[in-house]
Amino acid sequence: MGEYKKGRGAQVNTANSFANYQYELDNEQESYGDDLPKPSLKTQFFDETSKQIISRTTSPDVGFTASVNPYQGCEHGCIYCYARPSHEYWGFSAGLDFESKIMVKKNAPMLLDRQFQARSYKPEVIHFSGNTDCYQPAERTYQLTRRMLQLCLHYRNPVSIITKNALILRDLDILKSLAELNLVSVAISITTLNEDLRLLMEPRTVTATQRLRTIHTLHESGIPVGVMTAPIIPGLNDHEIPKLVEQAAEQGACWAAYTIVRLNGALGPLFTDWLRQAFPDRADRILHQIADCHGGQLNDSRFETRMTGEGQFARHIAQLHRISCQKYLAGRQPPQLTTALFRPAGQIGLFE
Repeated sequence: MGEYKKGRGAQVNTANSFANYQYELDNEQESYGDDLPKPSLKTQFFDETSKQIISRTTSPDVGFTASVNPYQGCEHGCIYCYARPSHEYWGFSAGLDFESKIMVKKNAPMLLDRQFQARSYKPEVIHFSGNTDCYQPAERTYQLTRRMLQLCLHYRNPVSIITKNALILRDLDILKSLAELNLVSVAISITTLNEDLRLLMEPRTVTATQRLRTIHTLHESGIPVGVMTAPIIPGLNDHEIPKLVEQAAEQGACWAAYTIVRLNGALGPLFTDWLRQAFPDRADRILHQIADCHGGQLNDSRFETRMTGEGQFARHIAQLHRISCQKYLAGRQPPQLTTALFRPAGQIGLFE
């Protein structure tokens, strides 16, 4: 086991399940040589030319059917991220590669514009960040999310957004205009109020304090905003649920949701490796409680149970979250966004 890599969630690169060949060193002191350079932790960006940008899902668990993801991989480095295994499709590892090798879909706005102009397109709520955070650090440079939001406003297509980055406030001008037409809702993800835990679990994200301020600013700007207390990790952050909901409600959140962590594919060994390094004294207990929520396994792909789990610990989490929402969010609810204002090809109405 090498030195703990500060600023990164994953501590290793797990094997790619789609690759025929892997390489690893017999010991950490061995030289990589000129033919096999030592992997760098510096973030790299790769252009990806997509053929379409709207992804669709039939899962009953996610709360949306259409989503856009301008980036694949995520610099935030959250160790629990369910999107990690998808990075293997690009020939990378779900581990350190996921947070240091980012695929950038530079043609995403053009593809979305083309989709909106298609005669076959029927307006629907498009979810930003169905896989990786649309406001991750790369967005400061590429501004793909901002350009796509501008298109949604132009065509008046409703959007929902989930992020854990205060960078969303850069786009307040667009979000305010969308909110005036009932075309946007935002969820800010807050997993913990414990700064020491955040630095280990979500090393390249903004603090919980900044996220709470972001909720406040969005609310004060008239933008419907909720909090996603996810994922809940039994034995690690489940006790924070009441405080998370309370503080988000105080800042103007009008709803709260959660999921229980599940460790599919390469995420299982990655999370286990991280947990044994970060919390060696309670790693076994936490892993046991996670498994208890998923039928005795760390992974869970079953529809309608995979997100909320089952068993004793899952029931405790569900009850604690429900009571917290009843106490702090009574009478509040998320908006029902409209698709009635969509303008085919961006046509301007006669009286506008």
